[in-house]
Amino acid sequence: MTSRDRAQPAIAPSHPEKTAQPPAEPVEVESPYKSVGGAGRIWNALRYSMRGLALALRVESAFRQELILAVVLVPIALALALPALETLVLIASVVMVLIVELVNSSIEAAVDRISLDHHRLSGRAKDLGSAAVFLALMLCFVTWLSIAGPALVARFVR
Repeated sequence: MTSRDRAQPAIAPSHPEKTAQPPAEPVEVESPYKSVGGAGRIWNALRYSMRGLALALRVESAFRQELILAVVLVPIALALALPALETLVLIASVVMVLIVELVNSSIEAAVDRISLDHHRLSGRAKDLGSAAVFLALMLCFVTWLSIAGPALVARFVR
């Protein structure tokens, strides 16, 4: 027994059915749907993205509501004629809400695919996704309040 062996306490595995030794060779499992690359991959990615946006428009009411918000706010951001970086930040905060809503909707769909039964972990996943959307909306609100607010006040209150 070496001094290194004595310094390491023996730890029993927490799951007896699992072995303490890793497999000799790692087993990589790839999805059979994973693409190989090239121009075809780019075309397919674009098609899948457009299909996802169309699906979100068709079945996700929260996404439609936030898209209406974007249709109103993006032209306002452009009309304010602020410096380019400020305009970009205003538009990016709105787009961020849409992105987070899409991710939240995908989490909800995956959870519902697994089971429609009530389970605390399913509820946790959905609540965390909802919290992410809430934070994105708050970020958008504070961004618009701090950047567009003074510009709107200066334009309409004289």
